[in-house]
Amino acid sequence: MTLGAGLAVLTLAPSATPANASERKGTSEKVKISVTVHKGGFATVNSYILSNGRSLTVIDVQRTKAEAQKLADQVRRLGLPLRQVLITHGHTDHFAGMPLFRDQFPQARILAANKNIRRDIKDYAVYMDGLGALDESLRPKSRSFPQGFDYEHDIKLLGGKKLHLQGGGSCEVETDYPATEAHYMTTVYCPSNNALFLSDLAYNKVHPWMGDDITLDRVAVWREELGNLRDRYRSLNPVVYPGHGDPGDLSMLNEQIGYFDNYLRIVRSAKNIDDATARITALYPDYKEADFFLHWSLINHMS
Repeated sequence: MTLGAGLAVLTLAPSATPANASERKGTSEKVKISVTVHKGGFATVNSYILSNGRSLTVIDVQRTKAEAQKLADQVRRLGLPLRQVLITHGHTDHFAGMPLFRDQFPQARILAANKNIRRDIKDYAVYMDGLGALDESLRPKSRSFPQGFDYEHDIKLLGGKKLHLQGGGSCEVETDYPATEAHYMTTVYCPSNNALFLSDLAYNKVHPWMGDDITLDRVAVWREELGNLRDRYRSLNPVVYPGHGDPGDLSMLNEQIGYFDNYLRIVRSAKNIDDATARITALYPDYKEADFFLHWSLINHMS
């Protein structure tokens, strides 16, 4: 992962919740939750700020100090206390802002949904450090490097399947996914405003990241999981918030499934990386991150 620049922030009004969705939930789930979308300049990565009107929760914290600072500034402009930060998975474009948020918002807990995700965050930090692509503030704390980030202490565990907002409202947390874009992944569904946060299971008009150790078999599993998600949430028709790209609806999952079908076909038949790049970008000329995500994905699968 590398540096990026630029930012856009917007608030998206969710679609109406089906009449029976909130009725079958407890009182806490009926508290309305608003969503502010924070678009990072690096790799079109998103952070999300949830508000119940009394406190804030942030989902993912960007890739660099500069990007994380823009997110922190936006949190302050909302004028409510930040109480928790949820890191969805172990990729640096989603967790690199942790030291800044720990220092600037000491009252806010940094959370991972379970031990596997917390371990994956640390393992990926070690991996990126070995490539020389990690900020020193994220280097794991050790006897030889006592000023490093204490992953076991500074990242708390959620301890359940609910993400509760201080002051009311809660969302459902799911982690029961096979290895796809990451070894472990967290998704969040908020019934009160019918909002589905799919993290990096979903990309919207952005070439998905398939570099590192993501095999073609894992891409096929990822494709299947998107179909499962589409079918599971079809009756609710939620607003879908992807890890990269604009929010939308479940149709983005159908488009991503089609993308994977084309990608797998082209990778297996292309003469070389240049040929594959030309064929994929011709099919998806408006997709972002061709020079980054697509480039390294093809190197991973065709070199």
